[in-house]
Amino acid sequence: MNCSVAQCLEVVGEWWTLLIVRDALLGVTRFDDFRARLGIARNVLTQRLEHLIHHGVLTRDPYQDNPVRYDYRLTAKGRSLWLVVTVMRQWGDAWAAPDGPPIQSMHTECGHLTTIEPVCSECGDHVRIRDLRPILGPGAQDPSALPFG
Repeated sequence: MNCSVAQCLEVVGEWWTLLIVRDALLGVTRFDDFRARLGIARNVLTQRLEHLIHHGVLTRDPYQDNPVRYDYRLTAKGRSLWLVVTVMRQWGDAWAAPDGPPIQSMHTECGHLTTIEPVCSECGDHVRIRDLRPILGPGAQDPSALPFG
């Protein structure tokens, strides 16, 4: 499907995948630590890690020889998912955390709790959905990609 959302979901749309990315963003790098934090079956974790490596989201670097053990580290492609994970966390905080957010973000520059807000990359103004109009991009293959052209 010629859709960037669909292509993203091909890589990170499975249940465990974004939870692995979330933990990697929090600094988890070792198989046993992912497994303990997530309560995930060994075979499922192995499959998900291999999938993320295959798609260039993680790298696997040996830290021990006998037996061989690896650190799983985010690539630039993987680190760029921080915004996706953060927005999902903020949605969960707003709509599915009746006792309040389990984790909050503190901006290290000013020391205040913060949320991520969308702003226009050109003018810096805050952006709401009503401020946006989808238009066909250079990768569009079918004008009907926009349902209301």
